[in-house]
Amino acid sequence: MPLPPAPPPRAEWATRPERSSMFWLRVMTWISLRLGRPAARLVLHLIAAYFLAFSPAARRASRNYLARVLDRPPRLGDLYRHFHTFATTIHDRVYLINDRFDLFDLEIVGEHIIQDIGAHGRGAFLMGAHLGSFEAVRALGRRYPRLDFATLMYEDNARKINAMLSAINPRVQHNLIPLGRLDSMLKVREGLDAGMVVGILADRSLDAGACVELPFLGGTAAFPLGPFRMAAMLRRPVVFMAGLHTGGNRYHIHFELIADFSDTPAGGRDAAVRAALARYSACLEAQCRRAPYNWFNFFDFWQPRDTPAIP
Repeated sequence: MPLPPAPPPRAEWATRPERSSMFWLRVMTWISLRLGRPAARLVLHLIAAYFLAFSPAARRASRNYLARVLDRPPRLGDLYRHFHTFATTIHDRVYLINDRFDLFDLEIVGEHIIQDIGAHGRGAFLMGAHLGSFEAVRALGRRYPRLDFATLMYEDNARKINAMLSAINPRVQHNLIPLGRLDSMLKVREGLDAGMVVGILADRSLDAGACVELPFLGGTAAFPLGPFRMAAMLRRPVVFMAGLHTGGNRYHIHFELIADFSDTPAGGRDAAVRAALARYSACLEAQCRRAPYNWFNFFDFWQPRDTPAIP
């Protein structure tokens, strides 16, 4: 009897223990809800200094990325600012989840795209990245109460984050659809048919296969095909989204339509998916250059041959 095929290799980021986001979200939740945002923001400096001092792998990844996006060797202050921005967005999640949008100055670009999706009731995919704050999109829920949002994520992350979100604000309904279940696609289709906007962070994949290597910030990076294949199969529009922290209480929320698979014929689906993925990576690069300290993939995102020599 032939042996079953070996599972695809796990992506590099997926082999690391999750030590950052969930742990620090717990810490910042406790501090934020008891001390308030101004006092809690003082603690962010300690968190940034901790990561800078005791996370050598993340520090190397930060150097690599910042050298690319800044077009110069990064200084120590650049690394610190990178980690501090990461801590800031985690901290602000507590308030965004609690619908405290009054604490923030939100600039929204491309809002008409979301308006059109809501008006037609067709549903759409919102493709984000580990860039800035994806929770910032919750601000649209106040403006468009009839527009529902759901987040599609890996099952283990969905379980952990759902527990954390419920602890932060048990009154808020968190629509999380876990990937990897037999009924995942059915739930996505049902949500889209009901006019829901389904969000996914599309710059990572659990397995190292099913990816396309694309130019990105002067090198070559592997981007997963899965999210765009799903959108093409379900024949839905795809909107790029980024919620960039621009300092203090300011966020720049950017929407951009990058594909509409509604009328894509089956024979042209593969080419359309690859073209949409290329547009996604171009949008992502543009937003990284717009707000360079908002990129939070603290691992070797580029192919080893494209890693610059950085002291």
